[in-house]
Order: sequence, then structure tokens, then C-alpha cells
Amino acid sequence: MTKPKITIVGSFAVGLTMRAPKLPIFGETMLGTDFDMGPGGKGSNQAVATARLGASSSLLAILGTDKLASIATDLYAIEGVDTGLVSTRTERATGVGFIILNDKGENFIILDMGANELMDAATVDTAEARIAESDVVMTVLEVPTAAATRAMELGRKHGARTILNPAPARQLPDTIFAWVDYLTPNESELRILLGLPADDPRSSRELARELRRRGVRNVVVTLGRSGALILTDEIDVMVPAVPVEVTDTTGAGDAFNSGFAMALAEGRGIVDAVRFGVACGAIACTRLGVIPGLPQRDQADALYAEAMKTVWKEQP
Repeated sequence: MTKPKITIVGSFAVGLTMRAPKLPIFGETMLGTDFDMGPGGKGSNQAVATARLGASSSLLAILGTDKLASIATDLYAIEGVDTGLVSTRTERATGVGFIILNDKGENFIILDMGANELMDAATVDTAEARIAESDVVMTVLEVPTAAATRAMELGRKHGARTILNPAPARQLPDTIFAWVDYLTPNESELRILLGLPADDPRSSRELARELRRRGVRNVVVTLGRSGALILTDEIDVMVPAVPVEVTDTTGAGDAFNSGFAMALAEGRGIVDAVRFGVACGAIACTRLGVIPGLPQRDQADALYAEAMKTVWKEQP
């Protein structure tokens, strides 16, 4: 069977992670544990995750020329990610992120995206031949808006399904939404996209409808422990979460988006694709660290099958 082709226009950053009793406040110094340094960046994570799930996964990303860049290339060699579109530049360092986890597995993240910020529309144009062969094209907002927009535009041009995972969120010009088949914000990202405070009290369903009015075809809002909300022309449905013991939520969004993309690439409908994504996101929460938590295909299939018999058995 031919592997589905997924192209990710995205980011790489080295993640420096430490666990603390609670998230710090300004001026506070505290002792932490479980320090870890490893590969991250939402685009990179999604490339690895889709490869693990069985896709022919290709990443367009920019690295620096420093020692941290080898963490990326070593990872892709192990995981089978196509690096033909990964380049290095001297102007900026490889991206890096500092992650603090509390005892509940919740996280606080600060990013310096470094070389990722050099990506522009012309860079994305160099990937057009691969995009033209792709079943799904994904992008994130750890690269400049112009690059993300061009990725969606080229994906639509060549008949691929386009997914924008708007993280980290910022306000976007409405013009990008015309190229997006599936927008996948979490609740705070949904609000920031609309220029609202991250804790705006209006319902996520109401705000997702506003994004659809701005041109997005389908909105999938990830709701953490509550699951995911799907809004399309025909569908308004909640997909409940799969209960798991949470260790670290840092990679849950990347795992969800990757499972969702893989299921779409395999031809599944949007509800079933979201279910598969929710199962992948749940697995990612059970282990410390993003890369260790990204599921293998057999793990994802097993949890999905179990949830179909239990959590989702009453859903059509």
C-alpha cells in the first residue's frame, strides 16, 4: 500500500525542559527536577509524528549552523523524515524553547525561533514540487505568516488538504483563511486569532463560527480534557476526550494534528479523523517529553479501537 504523502512547512527548535512544583511568578527562583534537552518545534514534531503513524513525511524547515542543528538531523535520520527540504542558514541560530512543567503536567513555554524566522514565501516556493505530490499540507505559526500563507495557497493550488495549526497564535489577515481547509486552534488560540484576550468568556462554538465567517472551511477546536469541537457546513459536534493519566501535555497538540492529518490523508471523514487525532493526543499526554510521547501507529490504532467501544460508542 502506498504511503500517504504529508508535507509540513514548519519549525525546529531544541526544547530545554524542567519540572517544577508550580509555574513560577516574576522574580521567583525555585528548584526543579527532570531536566531534559531534546528536539522540538511544532513543525518538526508533526513531521516525526506523521512518519511514525505511517506517512511519507517531508519537512520544510530552516536550521542554524550551530551544534544544536545536529539534534534535528540525527532525529530525522532515525525517524525516517524526508529532509530534502531542510536547509541551514548562518544568519540566525537554531531555534530553542524553554519549557517548565508543573505537577499537573501543565506547561509554560518561552521560544526563540531563531533561523525559523528566516522562512518566507520564496522558501516555500522551493517545496512546490513536493507539495504538488502531497495528500495533506500542514503548517504552524512558528514560521512567519507569509510562509504559512504560501504553504496553504500552494496546497490548495495542487489539490492537497490544507491544515493550519495556529500555534503560537497571533492575529492573522483574513486572506490566509481562504486557503485553509482545516483550522485547528485550541481554546486560547481561537480567541487570540480573533484579537480577543486568551480567557475571553464567550463560547468556543460562537467564536469558531466567527472564524468560519472569515473564510475557514472547517474549524476543529481542541479542548484538552474535554476533547474537540468540530464545526463545518454540515457538522456541529463534540468528540469527547479519551481519559488517560496525564504526565505531560506539551506534545498533545502536535500529536493531535498529526493523527488528524494522517487520517485525512488516508481518506477518512472529518469526525473519524478527529477521533484518531484525539487518541493520538491522549497517548502523547502519558509520557514525559514530546518526542517520547508521540505515538507509534499500533499504539494509536489500539487506543482508537478501545475508545470506539467505550468513549465514542454512542456517537454516530
